[in-house]
Amino acid sequence: MSRQVVIAAALIVWVTSLTHAQGARTVRDGVYTDAQAARGQAIFQKQCVSCHGAKLEGLQGPPLIADVFVSHWQTQPLSDLAGKIRNTMPAGATGTLTPQQSVDLVAFILKSGGFPAGKTDLTADEATLAKITWPAGLVAAASPGQTRVYPPLGNMAQLMRGVFFPNSNLIFTVQTHDPAAPAPKPTPEQQAQGFSFADWGAGIYGGWQMIDNAAIAIADASPLMLAPGIRCENGRLAPVNDPDWIKFTEQMIEIARKTYKASQSRSQEAVSDATGDLADACAACHQAYREVRVRGAALDPTDPSNKANRCMSR
Repeated sequence: MSRQVVIAAALIVWVTSLTHAQGARTVRDGVYTDAQAARGQAIFQKQCVSCHGAKLEGLQGPPLIADVFVSHWQTQPLSDLAGKIRNTMPAGATGTLTPQQSVDLVAFILKSGGFPAGKTDLTADEATLAKITWPAGLVAAASPGQTRVYPPLGNMAQLMRGVFFPNSNLIFTVQTHDPAAPAPKPTPEQQAQGFSFADWGAGIYGGWQMIDNAAIAIADASPLMLAPGIRCENGRLAPVNDPDWIKFTEQMIEIARKTYKASQSRSQEAVSDATGDLADACAACHQAYREVRVRGAALDPTDPSNKANRCMSR
């Protein structure tokens, strides 16, 4: 092998290693500068301190330091934190921070958390931010302890009608209605009908916050589908140990989390795209466990006798 070939091979290895090192970093690798953190601190004092506290300890908003903060973000790239700030902060004036101001705030949060500064500013480029992660082992694993278990109060149908059905439909409305659009004024006919608890509730937590809450409700309520002892409307125990039942539940959790992330982007298009996955997840479970057809008979959803075939173990 010639000397030129050896040098060329070594150069390729060096460039590849350098590119990888630059591409994949963690917050311990000096991803911001002290000057940038100072800019972020100035923004924080004006825009954020009333909710998150002078020491980032959390007041009306959550803390931005210590284990409680890191444990929430440690599985997500830094682009998600920057996007959360840019799209949903500050409260009451969301979307007013520029991309540069958002990463300056991230720099201040990292400095406050004890992560070292470097020689280059943290960029606002999302693709670059997506390659910056949190190192493993920042937060100690919680001890198992003793978990309280409460028997289910309702059945699967009540859980669906109380949580999944209304919240899914709130998300589906994003296909045709931009949550950021001003709420329409009630018509004279609506005013004549008097008080509406639905309109009243939507008026308190409306807009994108309503979509955030709907996705969270689905994600965090989905594990109840695996609660031991929960029954279906026909009295049959839900097949919580069926591999398909578990798979459909885990898919619902994953899709609800994906929908929440899309909602955090404050993009009507992103949430509309996610609704297709949400609808598919609902349909897959319904076809397997709810819309069970008796061989040779047509399925009539309005026929109460069809409930007898629901929640059959597969």
